[in-house]
Amino acid sequence: MHLRNAELFCDVVVQGSFSKAAEVRRVSQSAASQAVHALEKRLGAQLIDRSKRPFELTPAGEIYFDGCQQLLKSFEQVEEQVRRAVEKKKNRVRIAAIYSVGLAQMHDYVEHFQVLYPDVMVTLDYLHPDEVYQRVGEGQADLGLVSFPKDDKELTSILWQEQPMVLVVPPGHELAERASCPVSAIEDEPFVAFTSELVVRQKIDRWLRKAGVHVQLIHEFDNIENIKRAVEAEAGITILPLPTVSKEVQDQSLKVVRLELVEWSRPIGIIQRKQKSMPDVVSKFIEVLHEDPANFSHARSGSAEANASDEAKSSNQDAFSFGPLIAREYAGFSLQVFFLLGWIQRF
Repeated sequence: MHLRNAELFCDVVVQGSFSKAAEVRRVSQSAASQAVHALEKRLGAQLIDRSKRPFELTPAGEIYFDGCQQLLKSFEQVEEQVRRAVEKKKNRVRIAAIYSVGLAQMHDYVEHFQVLYPDVMVTLDYLHPDEVYQRVGEGQADLGLVSFPKDDKELTSILWQEQPMVLVVPPGHELAERASCPVSAIEDEPFVAFTSELVVRQKIDRWLRKAGVHVQLIHEFDNIENIKRAVEAEAGITILPLPTVSKEVQDQSLKVVRLELVEWSRPIGIIQRKQKSMPDVVSKFIEVLHEDPANFSHARSGSAEANASDEAKSSNQDAFSFGPLIAREYAGFSLQVFFLLGWIQRF
């Protein structure tokens, strides 16, 4: 009420008339007069000398008018800042993803989305799978990208990709030159696996048991990059999603072999909170995720830049740091996808 009365007082002074101020504020002239009178009563000082025509401000009125002008200006600025913050929140998409989705894979989608919606900020956090579910469940991320997605009472998922699982071997392996082989061909082979707590490891173990195949477990890692490096060093063979080894296949540092008579695949799903509606920009991003990147006009050049950056970052494992973020590599870190292009892979 005090702020409204102060606004009316300032309007009376600026307009030089109670009636004009009342018209501006769409109130009666009596209401404008009562507002000023209420201020004078509360302050214990006369603000306007009504005995003069036109009226004049008293010394107290001049002080109060100057102060109220500054106060109202500051108030308007604060309200504008709040409006901008709300609008900015509406114009952002926050994504949490498992590491193995990779910036190289996401780059074309994000770039295409920002061509369509240049005013929308897209942020991408690479996290452990459990942290992806936590972020989305707590509303800290709008979308999550996970393998073998699962629904619960708070989250729902939709399928994004089905990535075929393939046998990955070093170039010198006896199976390296084969396009395909039966699963039985890897019986008793030294095997580089994911750690046992990861769903993908549990799936691979189940598939091998069902096929009646036993492998020799040599190493366990919780991320695809270390698994690939171990296979490149000829420590053993492994089974990985095909898209995650595309660069190594292109560089001929690894070979992939299709497994016959099985259709093993890793589903990648988009998880989100169960809600009646979602921000329009988030829905638009999901639509872009379901488009074919090959149809993006900028996809070819963008992927080339991403791959070049990937190669530079992966050439020296110890040098990979993103500055002060090195300590957070396994805890998860935020990347502005339109500033950084890299390649990190993790389930």
